[in-house]
Amino acid sequence: MTELEATARRAIELFNAGDYAGMAALSTSDYVYEEVGSGRRTTGIDEFIAVAKAWRKGLPNAKGTITNTVSAGNQVVLEIVWEADHTGELATPMGNIPATGRHTVTKAVEVVEFQGSKIKAARHYLDLVTFMAQLGIGIPAPATA
Repeated sequence: MTELEATARRAIELFNAGDYAGMAALSTSDYVYEEVGSGRRTTGIDEFIAVAKAWRKGLPNAKGTITNTVSAGNQVVLEIVWEADHTGELATPMGNIPATGRHTVTKAVEVVEFQGSKIKAARHYLDLVTFMAQLGIGIPAPATA
């Protein structure tokens, strides 16, 4: 495992632990986060931390499990399975979603870009269709194997 892969993995572990100061320490101050499925984009680490806290408020036990890592140059790609219970109000760009009490399992890919040893940007591709269906919003959830 490369140093950059270890850092990208550590960022997910810090989110899992709710360690926002730790997440900020791994990132540049002008960190850019793009949540591709929702259209949400932040500029600056403080804006990103606010989004991370909003996810955690709606899904307090959210945990990302990394299933695969690929790296090339200054980029690391993580395959992640996010698992959580929706027990709090979830703020989204489309409005707030009241707690449903439902359990979610959501696949995602995150492309993490580095500047030196710090995370400069991330593009997070979440399967929001399945996530919303698991909350009972939108189309029915697909069958799982």
